[in-house]
Amino acid sequence: QNNMNTFIKLNKKFYQFKFNKLSTNFERTFLTKQNAKVFAERIFTKERSALARAITLVESSLIEHQQQSSWLMNHILEYNKQQELLGKNSFRVGISGPPGAGKSTFIEALGMHVLEKESQSDINLAVLAIDPSSTRTGGSILGDKTRMTELSRHQRAFVRPSPTRGTLGGVTRSTSEAIALCEGAGYNLIFIETVGVGQSEAAVDDLVDILLVILPPAGGDELQGIKKGIMELADLVIINKSDGDMQTVAKKAQTEYATALHLMSPKRENWKPQVLLCSSLTNMNIELIWKIMIEYKSKMSIAGELQVKRREQQRIWMWKMLHEHLVSRLMSNEKMRNFVEKLENEVIEGHVTAGWAADL
Repeated sequence: QNNMNTFIKLNKKFYQFKFNKLSTNFERTFLTKQNAKVFAERIFTKERSALARAITLVESSLIEHQQQSSWLMNHILEYNKQQELLGKNSFRVGISGPPGAGKSTFIEALGMHVLEKESQSDINLAVLAIDPSSTRTGGSILGDKTRMTELSRHQRAFVRPSPTRGTLGGVTRSTSEAIALCEGAGYNLIFIETVGVGQSEAAVDDLVDILLVILPPAGGDELQGIKKGIMELADLVIINKSDGDMQTVAKKAQTEYATALHLMSPKRENWKPQVLLCSSLTNMNIELIWKIMIEYKSKMSIAGELQVKRREQQRIWMWKMLHEHLVSRLMSNEKMRNFVEKLENEVIEGHVTAGWAADL
């Protein structure tokens, strides 16, 4: 009997502890218009758990969470604007390329070089790694972080994998907000790694200051497959895995890509894209790549192109989000939802075309 009483008391304490812990987490993540500023201040003081919860909030598709995230983002954007006026500007880097090119390994090598070997100790790095979601289940493996073991443990780095949840273009619908949150938390260097992309998935260029396209050491038919689209948007083309037996193949690919870029219209007035060889495993040319990235930022800033580009990016993402929210609000109306379901059946049965139904 005594043992039973002791067991019951221990269980009560355990579940009370679990309840208190859950209650605390709920109170810390639940936002109102009144306490949103308090939560934002936790992000400004570089509280990593608050930043992670904030990104989860802006990624949510629930209407009530979207309302809470708008309260939070108002404070974040106001703070970031003040930081810009003080001359504290971030550097947003897009890293894209086909699957298997070694994007995650490259980020690990470049990120550790910047944090450990560069003399600038004021750099804080955030990595937003976008992973594809299953079109059948909606699930995502979020495995890119496992290839960034050193960065994940570094005190001045924050690595956050996020699912696409069906969003096309290589990024997520909330990547723009996630960038602003990271900047509010003091991360002044931000890498956005896209999913493995083809020639048409180039939405990341509307989010970043510089776009790096990582390619495997191959040419010929593979060059034909990606020479348009995202290649036209590249500010720097990097042929990864250019070591060992692949050196000869990589040099040949470098010549082919440089020729292809030469035939394309330049993306910017003050910058010509370069093609570089690189090995993320041996760190070959990692330091050179970082120097060229800094040179690019300096030239674009002096010319005023970065500021113009960021303003245009905000306009583009406003319209993208507006289209998405309009559809979401439209489908939340029961009468409209029923009407759309009838139209769907009409299209499925072949009575009307998809275009005609959309015009209605």
